[in-house]
Amino acid sequence: MAAVPVAALRDVCLDATDALMLGRFWSAALGAAFHDNGDKSSHLEYIRPGDLSMWVDPVPEPRTGKTRVHLDLRLPTADPAPLVAAGATVVREPAAKRPWWVLADPDGNEFCAFPPRPGAAPATVEVYELVVDCVDSAAQAAWWASVLGGRVDVGASGSSSVVGAAGVPWERWVFCPVPERKTVKNRMHWDVNLTAADPGALVAAGARVLREPDDTISWWIMVDPEGNEFCAFAP
Repeated sequence: MAAVPVAALRDVCLDATDALMLGRFWSAALGAAFHDNGDKSSHLEYIRPGDLSMWVDPVPEPRTGKTRVHLDLRLPTADPAPLVAAGATVVREPAAKRPWWVLADPDGNEFCAFPPRPGAAPATVEVYELVVDCVDSAAQAAWWASVLGGRVDVGASGSSSVVGAAGVPWERWVFCPVPERKTVKNRMHWDVNLTAADPGALVAAGARVLREPDDTISWWIMVDPEGNEFCAFAP
């Protein structure tokens, strides 16, 4: 693990064919302030105190493939009815070994909703984990911990989690093992703030640059060792 993080988590971003509609859904679902950016994109400010913002960006292509990056939510009551009322659909009900709901937002992006912990219900719906499917969960968690700091916890199911990384406000950033490799662009990605003026340290660690800053964007578009897209911003 790096002695000093070379980046810190900045925010999460979600692609959508209708970014205003999807932004309004997530605003209602999370109780976050909705902002129309005036360019067909939207963002949600401060999902909860100290949390990250979410940006919803318009893209021309429809969603395809499996949801490989998703949010886990903690509900204030043992019922996802408020999320369904906001526009979510139930994909799977809780089961004995999986005591949570799998839901989909209006654009088809799946996410999980967990009942409150006994005696510790949140006041509102909370984002408490970011979950990423990957082939080598241990390597992915170790890589992100090496560049953002924090420690790696290995779960009984084979998943690996990053805890206490720079800028990560949730309980855990979970990397889950799956047999299939990533084949299409992730609809959800994350952004990081660099500690240096360029992403050289990330490249040296194993990331790749897909696009340099230019006349249109002021940040780097990159991928991690398993091809997950993320954006890197200079200080």
